[in-house]
Amino acid sequence: MNKNELKAFLDAKAVEFENTKFLQEDPIQIPHQFQKKEDIEISAFLVATIAWGNRVSIIKSGNRMIELMGNDPHSFILNHQKNDLKLLDSFVHRTFNSIDLCYFIKALHAIYTKHGGLEAVFSKNPEANNMYGNIHEFKKIFFSLPHENRTQKHVSDPLNGSAAKRLNMYLRWMVRPAKKGVDFGIWKRLKTSQLSCPLDVHSGNVARTLGILKRKQNDFKALFELDVALRKFDSQDPIKYDFALFGLGVFEGFK
Repeated sequence: MNKNELKAFLDAKAVEFENTKFLQEDPIQIPHQFQKKEDIEISAFLVATIAWGNRVSIIKSGNRMIELMGNDPHSFILNHQKNDLKLLDSFVHRTFNSIDLCYFIKALHAIYTKHGGLEAVFSKNPEANNMYGNIHEFKKIFFSLPHENRTQKHVSDPLNGSAAKRLNMYLRWMVRPAKKGVDFGIWKRLKTSQLSCPLDVHSGNVARTLGILKRKQNDFKALFELDVALRKFDSQDPIKYDFALFGLGVFEGFK
């Protein structure tokens, strides 16, 4: 395919896979249980944090986290007492355990009481061309409280060489419009043009097969390369191609 044919192909696949059927097997279904902005963004952040491995397991663990917070995540973040955190002792998802979850609760409390909430912390530079620096600033604020070193691995930083797949997925959920009933579009300080594709094994392999990604590792250098390529197809909404790349890999077995 030449460039125009490839763009047309990816545009069509992005439209095909961005539909509510996508919610049936995706962790994004968990924040869709809520209506309040804060409940959506908090539950989405927590679920995105554990979004690696089997998606059935991710959804099960995500629902468990929300249940442990009384299905009222914003209220739990703001009003929990020390004894309430004991309710989280039984939680574990792969390498993310109750130690990590308890710190996340404390950090989120500080973000909502001292920093204006998640949207504000991710939007320190709302005019940036991309989200690399904003994610870096978010991580610094998030880990500004005393914490165990083990917990830092659960929040990636592109400026430290990571593709930050889960945070880029989370930002897609929050920023992209809700026109198709998949993403939420509840954050207004950021633009879709700033977002990056959540680069994982599926999207990376499809991108390489299509010739729009050459780097073999799924790291920051690959993310930057893919960003450049996708922005040539659509500079205003390059992350819509996440639906195409992921869908081709997972649902069509494209290789």
